[in-house]
Amino acid sequence: MTSRLSLLVDLASLLTREVDFDSLLRTAGERVATALSAARATIWLVDAETGDLVARVADLPELPSLRQPRGKGVVGHVVETGETVRTSDAAADPRFDPSVDKVTGFVTRSILAVPIREDARSPVRGVLQVLNALGPHGFDEEDETYLVALAMQLGRAIALTTLRADDAAGPGVVLRGPFNRIVGRSPELASVYERIARAAETDATVLLRGETGTGKTLFSRAIHVNSARQTGPFVTVDCTTLPPQLVESEIFGHERGAFTGADRRVPGRVELAEGGTLFLDEIGDLPPEIQGKFLRFLQDRTFERVGGRTTLTADVRVVCATHRDLEQAVREGRFREDLYFRIRVVEIDIPPLRARGGDEIETLARHFADLYASRYGRPRPTFTPEVTERLRTHTWTGNVRELEHWVESAVVLAHDGVLRLAHLPTARLAAPGAPGEPAIPLGLSLEEATRRYIEAAVAAAGGNKSLAAKSLGVGRNTVLRALRGVPAKGE
Repeated sequence: MTSRLSLLVDLASLLTREVDFDSLLRTAGERVATALSAARATIWLVDAETGDLVARVADLPELPSLRQPRGKGVVGHVVETGETVRTSDAAADPRFDPSVDKVTGFVTRSILAVPIREDARSPVRGVLQVLNALGPHGFDEEDETYLVALAMQLGRAIALTTLRADDAAGPGVVLRGPFNRIVGRSPELASVYERIARAAETDATVLLRGETGTGKTLFSRAIHVNSARQTGPFVTVDCTTLPPQLVESEIFGHERGAFTGADRRVPGRVELAEGGTLFLDEIGDLPPEIQGKFLRFLQDRTFERVGGRTTLTADVRVVCATHRDLEQAVREGRFREDLYFRIRVVEIDIPPLRARGGDEIETLARHFADLYASRYGRPRPTFTPEVTERLRTHTWTGNVRELEHWVESAVVLAHDGVLRLAHLPTARLAAPGAPGEPAIPLGLSLEEATRRYIEAAVAAAGGNKSLAAKSLGVGRNTVLRALRGVPAKGE
């Protein structure tokens, strides 16, 4: 009974992480088989786009995956009727389809199959099936009651992931990408997913590159939770928010008395990440005086706490991210060349949102709309054609983060669930280049163009930097750095 209860908790935890869906469902299948004392467990999902039943992951060493027509076999019957099937003699049951057994060589004797859905009235999203009870009496009523409850919990959890259906009233789910919480199936992301998966198989240092707001932190977590270190900690260091005099202490820790106010020994992020992953966000902002010490750590995984003399070691995997032009920084002497080469063992470029196409922008927008409508208790959202067009054609300098903030704001304002142009940030409603939209000339460097754009956003927000940062979908520190000391007004 304890293992059955813990399984519910474990599945809920898994479904909040950026885990590979195959790994997620494989783990779920293995745990279900153990909890029900079954020889095999399979999680079938209804593909909302084709109507087929897909075993995204099955405990099937013979086959990597299965696909069959929706109305076929016991699982097809469960999908069509929403009924639970429990039989101790599969071969004698007219609903049983032996074709899978013929392919795998497995002999199915007993079956317990239940629908996956959020509640008794919601559409069926899939089927949770266990085969061949290991006990002498087959699956019993207690097993059925438990599996029905588990499948409903699984259905509710799936509704919170990127597997949830586009149409809540229709059956099935939609696969928006191979990793939970990361939405996107554009060709531009295909190579990113492949590199993420390959990187997760090793402990190699990874450098994620991309504009602010492209989701580099999500991808870094995807590397971690799909690696052998997934049970270890994931520790983040944001190099943009740390005062230069505290960076070394934050990363490597300090001893008591190392400096004024150091009244006790404090472990650094490196020690806290032991056995897991250390993520350095915006490593391009790492102060030059610390770069040599971090290089040494990357080379041999040794370090000293500030004020300490003992050489320590840490078993951590390092992932870095930046939106900076590191090559330019190296040429200008602001970033060490040897550190540059050391961090880019595996280099992954995250494409900007505008490069992923209008379809993907719309998919992301609807994903965020559903997410925030559920969070704030709003009706299921719909988009007017004008809003859809505006979202698809906007340049999205703040990328996915900016889009998310736009949609969250619109959902909050749209009490009836209909997102209209008036619900989008008013300072940004004009089409690019139209009157009211800041005009930025060509020929500027990216940093200069970004600075001018942020200046215009601050002006449109009445000088309020925090409000401008929210409208751009970036952090306030990003605005402050870009403005280079322009004074705030109205705060």
